[in-house]
Amino acid sequence: MNHNQRIGKWGEDVAAEYLAGRGCEIIARNARTPYGEIDIVAKQNGAIIFVEVKTRTSNKMGLPEESITARKRQHMVSAAEHYAAEHEIDNWQIDVISIEGKPGSTPKVTYFENAI
Repeated sequence: MNHNQRIGKWGEDVAAEYLAGRGCEIIARNARTPYGEIDIVAKQNGAIIFVEVKTRTSNKMGLPEESITARKRQHMVSAAEHYAAEHEIDNWQIDVISIEGKPGSTPKVTYFENAI
């Protein structure tokens, strides 16, 4: 596992803990679809939440959420639609969690609900 993969996995772990702390049930992590991977699939109040996690160790390159391009957004929507159709899910949304920090530090978590 390279540096970026370690940071990404750490960020996803932080995001999953954050969501669980908000009362979400984590259903799946790294769910693969033909349109790409969904970092976290969670459930809260009967709705399914597809979560994209963006992690950066510094903001020299901008905020983590700024790395989501229009093309990435389209892939996220296609992946969510595919997963929802496969699992017969009607009520869903796409959220983004931005993580700033690195393992061993206290991360800054920013949660964007219904981001896409």
